Amino acid sequence: MTTETFEFQVEARQLLQLMIHSVYSNKDVFLRELVSNASDALDKLRLEKLRDDSLDADVSDLHIELDVDKEARTLTVRDNGIGMSYDEVGKLIGTIANSGTAAFLEELKEAKDAAGAEGLIGRFGVGFYSGFMAADEVTLVTRRAGEGQGTRWTSRGEATYTLERVDDAPQGTSVTLHLKPADPENQLHDYTSEWTLREIVKRYSDFITWPIRMVPEARDGEDAPGPETLNSMKALWARSRDEVSDDEYHELYKHISHDWREPLETIRLQAEGTFEYQALLFVPSHAPHDLFTRDFKRGVQLYVKRVFIMDDCEALLPPYLRFVKGVVDAQDLSLNVSREILQQDRHIRMMQRRLTKKVLSTVKEIKTKDAERYATFWREFGTALKEGLVTDSENRDAILAVSSFATTHSADEPTTLAQYVERMKDGQDDIWFITGESRQSIENSPHMEAFRAKGIEVLLLTDAVDEVWVDAVGTYEGKKLRSVAKGEIDLDTEDEEKAGEEREKQAEEYAGLLGWMRERLEEDIKEVRLSTRLTVSPACVVSDAHDLTPALENMYRAMGQEVPRTKRILELNPGHALVKGLHQAYQASEDRTELAESAELLHTLAVLAEGGQPKDPARFVRLVADRLERTL
Repeated sequence: MTTETFEFQVEARQLLQLMIHSVYSNKDVFLRELVSNASDALDKLRLEKLRDDSLDADVSDLHIELDVDKEARTLTVRDNGIGMSYDEVGKLIGTIANSGTAAFLEELKEAKDAAGAEGLIGRFGVGFYSGFMAADEVTLVTRRAGEGQGTRWTSRGEATYTLERVDDAPQGTSVTLHLKPADPENQLHDYTSEWTLREIVKRYSDFITWPIRMVPEARDGEDAPGPETLNSMKALWARSRDEVSDDEYHELYKHISHDWREPLETIRLQAEGTFEYQALLFVPSHAPHDLFTRDFKRGVQLYVKRVFIMDDCEALLPPYLRFVKGVVDAQDLSLNVSREILQQDRHIRMMQRRLTKKVLSTVKEIKTKDAERYATFWREFGTALKEGLVTDSENRDAILAVSSFATTHSADEPTTLAQYVERMKDGQDDIWFITGESRQSIENSPHMEAFRAKGIEVLLLTDAVDEVWVDAVGTYEGKKLRSVAKGEIDLDTEDEEKAGEEREKQAEEYAGLLGWMRERLEEDIKEVRLSTRLTVSPACVVSDAHDLTPALENMYRAMGQEVPRTKRILELNPGHALVKGLHQAYQASEDRTELAESAELLHTLAVLAEGGQPKDPARFVRLVADRLERTL
């Protein structure tokens, strides 16, 4: 047969160098590309046979075969699929080997730099040429189903390639790689190794629909073994629920999550229509130890047509659902040429939106039907989920519906905002909360005294994210979320007029002391006023209604964001003996040196009562020691 030799264009040579040295970060994926092409060819033959029953093609045993020759150092990937005609070889492989190469190279550069070109993946020539990462020479032999003559294509990936017609080609396509020497330092493995091939197939092509077969090496003294199927072909997400046991689901979860425990919940999703994909997601039963670290690997495994693309695809679920594990298998996605970068397009956004809503609706169902499992979920992942109240306004209502919080209503049972609203007292317009490091510390906070006295329920929020989401949410069912430690508080709903008159009288009586204390403590506070929230403690410090809390200030500083120090408000309890004594001493003496120290001590005690630290610990200790000495 006549052999024709073609010369690569200059751009094609550049492209080959880019393919071999730059496009793929992992050289093992060449086998994924060749197996994927073979799988596509088998799919096309099956479809063609369904359309045209008269097609002269054998479809009785469609499969992919790996054939290794250790002596010759060759690896052949063979399929008995649709195959290609002579013209198709020139066209399909010629995607990067014809006069249009310059335009294709420009597309590839854009895809790599701007992550913007669609449709590059799936072009036969692109994945096919990845074989040159592992081979010095590639030979392709193919015959289209229904035709009598085949085609051979050969190249060393340098200056030229050859095309010739052959008579004895079997149906389908075989790609033979004349392998380079193994070079572990450059991540070039020995692809004649049975173990290496098994591992690559298991990782990238385990769920391919068609069997991938290989004849294992014969052991000394044993008969030659027959072909062995390397892939499981068990894409559990593609099978109906009644065909798959819970044990199979759990085994898949353990395989992809490396967690020995069974998952808390399994979530299935199948989207059909113009854009088709399937998802099999798992909610773990236990939070990983590094869930809140910066290096936590989040995301689910991404497949396209059952071909593994990436391990931790972050684009498919928002960060607050980073604990969810699983698999998403799409029929078609915009990937860059190496399949290693997911393009941000409307399909990705649509998938993330749908998957997020599915996870949240599943959690809601657990909450409704199984209190024990919900308690486990919230204990392990509630803190992470609440991040979505800040970052995901679209799903905020759905997140609130599955969120629960500690409350003064019960020492053990958390509550939802809906349950809180149902229990609100007549005349109560706000949902009250307090934030802090622990339940014990905030329950004993001076800010809680009036609420405890009047039996008003307060949410007890102890996670760092609580400082942020309450401001982001703002209101719930028309009820404002308010901190018991911010702004002025008026709980005298029964006789407001009488209470207002009493407060005015006290404010006038204490005006001199309040003004003097403000001057003495002006470095630390911006106002001194009488309190309506204290019933037992002498004083407390509160933030203005729109100021940052100290905890939030510290959080921003920990993240490297400098925020100005906010002066706070000192509130005094006019019914407390200490405050009354201060008032009497202020009125009785012109020399207020010692009184100034008492005012300083009172302010520091208020800071300590809410879990803060003295500005000058040594001075505070000295002042307290002096006072104790005088009492002995």
